[in-house]
Amino acid sequence: MRFLLVREILLPMRQGAFLLKKKLRGGYTTGACMAAGVMACLLFRQGRPYERLTLTALDGTLLDIPVKDVHEVEGGLCAEIVKDAGDDPDITNGVSVFTTIRFLPPGSGVVFKAGQGIGTVTKPGLSVPVGEPSINPGPRKLVQTVLDSLLPGKGDVEVTVSIPAGTELAKRTLNPILGVEGGISVIGTTGVLRPMSEEGFKNSLVPQIDVAKAAGYETQIFVPGKIGENIAVATGLPQGAVVQTSNFIGFMLEAAAERKLKKVLLLGHIGKLAKVAAGVFYTHNRIGDARLETMAAYAAAEGLPPEGVKRVLGATTTEDAMVTIEEYGLTKVYDIIAARASARAERYVFGDLKIGTVLATLRGKILGMDDEARRIGRDFHWHIES
Repeated sequence: MRFLLVREILLPMRQGAFLLKKKLRGGYTTGACMAAGVMACLLFRQGRPYERLTLTALDGTLLDIPVKDVHEVEGGLCAEIVKDAGDDPDITNGVSVFTTIRFLPPGSGVVFKAGQGIGTVTKPGLSVPVGEPSINPGPRKLVQTVLDSLLPGKGDVEVTVSIPAGTELAKRTLNPILGVEGGISVIGTTGVLRPMSEEGFKNSLVPQIDVAKAAGYETQIFVPGKIGENIAVATGLPQGAVVQTSNFIGFMLEAAAERKLKKVLLLGHIGKLAKVAAGVFYTHNRIGDARLETMAAYAAAEGLPPEGVKRVLGATTTEDAMVTIEEYGLTKVYDIIAARASARAERYVFGDLKIGTVLATLRGKILGMDDEARRIGRDFHWHIES
């Protein structure tokens, strides 16, 4: 029976009952595919059935994994497993994972190699040392468990994993930023892929902090998207210190505090960072949106008359609201909003970090910043004078 993870999405009904909207099906990771490939090769070699496997994940979950093919190759065996991500929108869903095993002399242990489409680690700070194939500890442990089960005391094996589609897929991941070159990573903590892609995505962002810290950056630049990144590069801030946060600004600030960073510069569009000034740290527009209200409130405090406040609140976008603020000569409000964003962010991490904020437009023009942002910028010798 294929492994199912049921995640119920409930919609409220008028009577106070709930309507079950959808059941989300779980799947298995690329690491589980690799381990299942090792198992299939060993069973094939032993003359045992291998066409459908039950793999015990590291958390004890039983995964039902079909095997597409096992065949002999020069010096070993190769198995093909097709990745099934269930209902999670995983970019590797449906790709073929090829695992080749070759036996080594006694005492060699398990040697992992990167085949086609698998990246190699080139920067320190990740869970795998520089020069190693980007196969995370979880998948490695899962393979070792399979070997201990089927080859007790004889697990001297070379394991090569290949995902031919990985070379192109890697361009849609953070691997180029993290210093993983040549393809994707073989990931997974337990082997089970649960359809909670938001959590997985959040956790995939955190290694950027580790890589930047390993490169010596105790102060880092957090950008919600490309606008902040482009400004950082254009002003001479070091690319190696730039960390993408997406909408998870609060989550990433907590991760930075846990890793004992000294300072963080928040750099991005006012539409995102004005929310932080309002105490919104998950900035997806369907979860928290106080952009216009924040701009209106701070502009009003600086003298924007009621008719101007109404125009800001009635604006379609923050860019539209900026027109009104400029007409009334209140652009100084952007420095104030930036300072408020920094203060709220520092409070969010209980003062464990010093934080500065830079606000910008969609076109990359800097609107305002606070004093801490200026200090961080000067420390990095950026090319602007504010």
